[in-house]
Amino acid sequence: MRNAALASLALLGACAGWAQPFRLTVLHTNDMHAHYLPTKVNGEELGGYSRMGSLIEQLRAESVNPILLNGGDTFQGTFLFNTYQGLADLAVMNALGFQAMAVGNHEFDLGPAPLAEFAKRAQFPLLAANLDVSGEPLLKDLIKPSTVLTVAGERIGVIGAITPDTPFISSPGDNVKFLPLQESLQSAIDDLQASGVNKVIMVSHCGVDVERELARQLRGIDLIVGGHSHTLLGKIAGAQGVYPIQTFNRDGHRALVVQAWDWGKVVGRIELEFNQAGHLISWDKEGPVPVTASLPDHPLIASMIAAFERPMVEAKNRAIGSAEGPLERGDVRSGESVMGNLVADAILEQLRQSGAVVALMNGGGVRADLPGGTLTYGQLIEVMPFANTLVVLDLTGAELKQALEHGVSTLPQTSGAFLHVSRGSSYVINIDQPAMDRLSDIVVAGEAWRADAVYRTALLSFTANGGDNHQALKAAQGRRLDTGFLDVDALVEFVRRNSPIAPKLEERISVAYGASAR
Repeated sequence: MRNAALASLALLGACAGWAQPFRLTVLHTNDMHAHYLPTKVNGEELGGYSRMGSLIEQLRAESVNPILLNGGDTFQGTFLFNTYQGLADLAVMNALGFQAMAVGNHEFDLGPAPLAEFAKRAQFPLLAANLDVSGEPLLKDLIKPSTVLTVAGERIGVIGAITPDTPFISSPGDNVKFLPLQESLQSAIDDLQASGVNKVIMVSHCGVDVERELARQLRGIDLIVGGHSHTLLGKIAGAQGVYPIQTFNRDGHRALVVQAWDWGKVVGRIELEFNQAGHLISWDKEGPVPVTASLPDHPLIASMIAAFERPMVEAKNRAIGSAEGPLERGDVRSGESVMGNLVADAILEQLRQSGAVVALMNGGGVRADLPGGTLTYGQLIEVMPFANTLVVLDLTGAELKQALEHGVSTLPQTSGAFLHVSRGSSYVINIDQPAMDRLSDIVVAGEAWRADAVYRTALLSFTANGGDNHQALKAAQGRRLDTGFLDVDALVEFVRRNSPIAPKLEERISVAYGASAR
């Protein structure tokens, strides 16, 4: 969008000898999650690193002063990540010339070590101004608050931000400290401005709602290239808002927020104009560009993908079992789900020999649907890609209820903390009641729940250690044993033993309304 009055003013300024506006094109991606192959969306193929590479090169050639940025969460989501732990994705990003990346929460899913290896080999800086990694030997000096890109003689400041929820939804470890978000970002901007930089972009992995608010609250911010919420903006079918989101920063100057959906299905693009003082005065050629099947494969990236796939093909394509029909996640973060039931049952079956009577599975950990027919190892690992281990934890009835209550506390807003239960257990949610007092008719292993009972519970190490802010599980004092079994191995064995599988909704989780429902 170009403001006609501003354009006329720029023309008059040129005639009077004023400095011409500086033009900068920002190309961007976010939340690629190792999805190196195209994904089908409403029957259309979108994404894939090879086609994305071709589009990036095309847009770069067509653009004025282009830079290429990433909003985080390159890690986690496919067999490619489980095999290479981000280094294959990094090879593609290095080849395509990314110039800065926000650290996302999933970059910490396997702890600091894989992120450190990624950062050491990255030919671009990893940024997060609200992280203090000085106490983590593996990451010290590898993650910076900001960087400066020189484009056509102009210095562009780029700062980074990561969601403060990361300690609750990933595994950064005790040595990585999270700083107050707004204060640390403002400090990074102030430092850039003190060095003479007057144009500042943020690469952020905080989610579009937080990013919109940060754009309003920060002084000196011009553009936020976001991530984390997987938000599609623009004129594409299904978009959740306009591209760019327009607001004013705390100084009263224009500030914009953009995101580029996820999985490399689109490449974001916006051309900006700044005046001599570094203030954003107009923008053009805005909107995400779909990565469609009409794009040619990028020769180098295609050859890299072929090389990465060779060691994976045999294991990924190995048939494990079958499903009678397609299995969908549905409302896996807010209600009973066929896939949630399947995974919870698989976890319980794996740990029943350890005395477990109930299994809990967080909805945020169920990452893919399954097709009908033959099921391969590659498909199953995409359902559970995080390589968590299985834990047996003795919970009192009160602790178990507290964990279940936490899972439904944000409803009707969805949450990855939402807990699915194995067959024989169930609960009723009264949505009209206050948070942490919404559950009734709880059944555990076929019997009515008792607050003073002790239930041996099977769950993922992520959740047992407080992931998704499950503090009741983290603080539980009962017997705790990490079995070392991988979560995906439990699913593989369950499918192998029980094929053809046909999980269904069984009213394990029901919703009631009104006080009379209690």
